[in-house]
Order: sequence, then C-alpha cells, then structure tokens
Amino acid sequence: MSKKTIIVTGASTGIGKAIAKLFLDKGYNVVMNSATEEKLEKTFAEFGSPANVKLVPGDVSRKSVCEEIVATAIKYFGSVDVLVNNAGVFAPKPFLFVEETDLDKYFGVNLKGTFFTTQFAIKEMLNYNGGSVINIGTVLVDHAIAGFPATAPVVSKGGVHALTRQLAAEFGKQNIRVNTIAPGIIRSPLQGKIGIEDADGLAGLHLLNRVGEPSDIAEMVYALASSNFITGEVFNVDGGHVAGHSFQ
Repeated sequence: MSKKTIIVTGASTGIGKAIAKLFLDKGYNVVMNSATEEKLEKTFAEFGSPANVKLVPGDVSRKSVCEEIVATAIKYFGSVDVLVNNAGVFAPKPFLFVEETDLDKYFGVNLKGTFFTTQFAIKEMLNYNGGSVINIGTVLVDHAIAGFPATAPVVSKGGVHALTRQLAAEFGKQNIRVNTIAPGIIRSPLQGKIGIEDADGLAGLHLLNRVGEPSDIAEMVYALASSNFITGEVFNVDGGHVAGHSFQ
C-alpha cells in the first residue's frame, strides 16, 4: 500500500506497454487497461504476471469502463497517484469523406475516454496529496500536414490539449498536475494499422532523422510523473518535428 500506483490506458502494445513496463520496473503498482483482453493478457504474461499489476479490459469510450479502471486501483492498491491517458485511435481520412460515425469513434475513445477516466481519477486524487495526469496528444494539433488529412482524430486530440490546460487551472491548488505529451512519429503497431509499412521511411520529418521509440515517450512520462512543479503544459516529444524541417 506504500507504493505509488499508476493507471495506464491502452497498455497492451506500443507506447502504453512501454510506459507500463517502465513504471513496473520503477516499483509502481500498475493498473493496465486495453480494449483487447487477449492482448492485455499476453502483455501481462510477458511481464511475468506480477502481483502488483491489475488488468481492466474494456473500451474507454464507455464511461463504466473508465470508472472500473479507477475503482480497481483503489480496491487493490488504495490510491491513484498517476494516470496516463494513452488509449486512442487514429487514422487519416480526407475531411470531405468524414462521417458522423468517424467523429463518434474518435471523440468517444480519444476525448470522452480521457475526460471520464480523468474525472474519476481526480476525485480520488483529491483525497490524498494530489497526483499527476498525463495525456497523450499529437503534434498534429499544432503542426498540420497537408499530405496526412486526419481532421477527425486531430480535432479529438485538440480537445485533449484544451482539457489539459483547463484541468491544470482548476486543480492546481490541490497539487494535481495535468500535462500532455504530443508525440511525433513513434514506432508502434499504430503505424501498421494506418497503412505505414516502414516507419523509418518517415525519419526525415524529424530533425534527428529517426523515428521515435515507445521508450522515448515512456521516459518523458516518468519525468513528468516525478516532477512536482510542471503543470498545464503540452510537450512535443517529436525529434524536432515541430521545431523545423531539414531540406536535402
């Protein structure tokens, strides 16, 4: 019960998996969520089925799942010290072809899921000495790419960026820090899902001339979770994607 507890949504693969593993290695209790139970169980087994990890399968677009995730942390570990809202869906689709169902999907998982999981978590953080909420956004909110039309998911992530600053303002006096990490191109299963077969082929979009690894994001999450004086910020962790361009 003396250990700190982190919740990671979308924790079965990619960035979420790397975050969960890093915090597990740092001695945290970890509550892992994923919409796909089979993948979640597989990752849990890869971690060695540790006793200080609890699994909550389910789609965070359902408010009841958000509540269950937080309730699980309280039931087994007694607190929520860090929440990482990593669960998300993302795919390009030209604006003129976006359907109502597309908006429902992206807003449901990316924004609604973040909103309500955070709401339940902050209610618990208020009972203690504060906590840290870390959202995963995207550099595309502030750095649009004409050749990658993704208005529906980008707008949903824009809502996450706005929510970050508003919650930081509302709960700063209670020592609840709220920040967002905006990744660049990260090597993860998401790339394959949106049709990118070779993520390294996009390395030139970053000044460092490489794509990011899930560990790059996990390390930034740990830095923010460890800080007591950073809140209301959106951090680009993008290899220089937003800072500038390299023309050969």
